[in-house]
Amino acid sequence: MDIKEKIKAFPDSPGVYLMKDKTGRILYAGKASSLRKRVNSYFQKLPTAKTQALLGRIKDIDYIQTPSTAAALLLENALIKRHRPYYNAALKDDKSYPYVKISAQEDYPCLSITRGRKEKGARYYGPYTNVKLLKAAIKAIRAIFPLRSCSRLPKKPCLYFHLKLCPGMCVKKVDKQLYRENLRQLGLFLEGRHSELLKELKDMMYKAARNELFEKAAMLRDKIGSLTGIIAQTKEPKQSFDFAQDGSKDGEPVEPEDLILKLQKVLRLSKAPYRIEAFDISQTCGAGLSGSMVSFVGGWPDKKNYRKFRIKTVRGINDYAMIGEVLRRRYSKAGKKDVSRPLPDLVLIDGGKGHLSCACKELKHLGLTKIPVIALAKRLENIYTSSGRLLQLPKNSETLHLLQRIRDEAHRFAISYHRKLRQKGMRLSSLDEIAGVGSKRKKALLRHFKSVQAIKQAGVEDLLKIKSIDSKTAERIVKHLKSKTAA
Repeated sequence: MDIKEKIKAFPDSPGVYLMKDKTGRILYAGKASSLRKRVNSYFQKLPTAKTQALLGRIKDIDYIQTPSTAAALLLENALIKRHRPYYNAALKDDKSYPYVKISAQEDYPCLSITRGRKEKGARYYGPYTNVKLLKAAIKAIRAIFPLRSCSRLPKKPCLYFHLKLCPGMCVKKVDKQLYRENLRQLGLFLEGRHSELLKELKDMMYKAARNELFEKAAMLRDKIGSLTGIIAQTKEPKQSFDFAQDGSKDGEPVEPEDLILKLQKVLRLSKAPYRIEAFDISQTCGAGLSGSMVSFVGGWPDKKNYRKFRIKTVRGINDYAMIGEVLRRRYSKAGKKDVSRPLPDLVLIDGGKGHLSCACKELKHLGLTKIPVIALAKRLENIYTSSGRLLQLPKNSETLHLLQRIRDEAHRFAISYHRKLRQKGMRLSSLDEIAGVGSKRKKALLRHFKSVQAIKQAGVEDLLKIKSIDSKTAERIVKHLKSKTAA
């Protein structure tokens, strides 16, 4: 395919584009808020000498979509550091985005902001794109959770001690348990688990009040108030990749790009799984049947491509059949090359061996056998692969943590939709149970016939008067509503 024709199919969304030579080697990697517009601009304007030389060597252009421009910036940085493209210069140096670091192997671990990530066993949070905002957030959070920031303990108290940002273990004995508790709570904040942290502090405050420890309760109340203010003002600390917390086996933290490649190696995939789609089913005793699909790109949740499914072809408790329906509805139009919803590099099912078997069977029926599928079972966290392998990764494996985060997000999304359906309860009509009748067709039917009762009286010819209803759908509607009336 001609490159210019290929560009026309690029999405109008953020991402990273990769310009390659005839051997497939990356010559240039760039970020864009609109992939289509940015890449197309290379061929629209008069190029500089450097750009002209680049365009003369390009034989192919690929792209990786990201959920935001911030994600594109970080992914571009990781790709350039890894592949070192010939025409990229700005990001080839050793400068990288800042991380929050908590040192290891010390009685009182040190909190600092760093661009180098070399200490074995240390915990790293990030990366962050706004250094100024990060420094302000850390300064504010240390006022709530006083922690040491000096690399070596000084012989006399420093300014931070007098500002009450450090407990001052250099001049007095500090309770190690209390210090570690502050570190743990800071970790909850940096991981974006704000609700969990606030709930924990509130429980501690109420307990102190019940025990008539009013001074401690007042201190916790003030801490909660300060935290609430920081959370409202600083958004970026919640947007970290959250990939580099435990480090790999040798103590080195894992880059997002490296983690995706590790996943490729562990699962023995032919290509890196930059786009992962995960599915889960939710129901209560056969009622409120629903499914969910979440999309992750480069390890980031791609929320604009999340999907919800109300189960229509399955009755009763049959998770396997429901997984089949959800996959069928997601991928049935894949043959039409829907560029806005590209196929994933990996499908993840929340379930066990039976769920995996059903998913593989459905994809085979759709002619999509090249998409690798895995299932991640809860409790034992076993990974079942479509190639027949059973994987049991170490509990501290970052690769496992990535899959768990994606699986748990699919579960959360499925549960939230299931609850909405249960709340609607009896408001759902018979039309909601018919395969092929979604919200648009349902609205069109009710707009034309005014009520479900009137639709029940209609024949196939009456239904065909609605533009969005074809003959097969009309026959299905009539058959379903007649069976309901007979019952």
